[in-house]
Amino acid sequence: MKRLFLMLTVIATAAMFHGCQGDDGAPGPEGPAGPNSLVFEILQQDFVNSADGYRIYGTFANEIGGNLFDAETILIYRLSGTIDAQTPIWQLIPRTIYLDTGEEVDYDYDFSLEDFAIYCRGTNLSASPEFLNDQTFRVVIIPGTFTNRNAAKTVDYNDYNAVIKAYGIDDSHVGVVKPQRKS
Repeated sequence: MKRLFLMLTVIATAAMFHGCQGDDGAPGPEGPAGPNSLVFEILQQDFVNSADGYRIYGTFANEIGGNLFDAETILIYRLSGTIDAQTPIWQLIPRTIYLDTGEEVDYDYDFSLEDFAIYCRGTNLSASPEFLNDQTFRVVIIPGTFTNRNAAKTVDYNDYNAVIKAYGIDDSHVGVVKPQRKS
């Protein structure tokens, strides 16, 4: 009898508290800041001559409103020409361009979670200002978690459109930024 009474008490107590619902409480803190756009464009910039060569410098806080996440990476494409007004030709960097004069121009970049720099180096760059001035780049942020991991293994990174398609990136509203000068 005592066992039956104890069992009924436990069941009644559990049933009574099962239906209880309290206040939702205060909202929690906002999640970590991160990119709000997966593609942005650096439009018609001139390389600045700095101690480590010609470069364009930017921070992700200024360009996309936050830093990259640990697993994210970036690809940078240089606008090398156009087929027509609606069809740009994007060229993945790093890239070496060999000129008819025997000179060469090298584009490269580096990045951290906070910032990036695009470099232009070469032989006799002052004689080729068209490679230093009025340059346009597209920065593509590759998410750390891929929606299609198999596509990531087979994508041709040299093909801007293939990258956008493989990672499901919407580039219909590319943000345009103007990186700050830093010598």
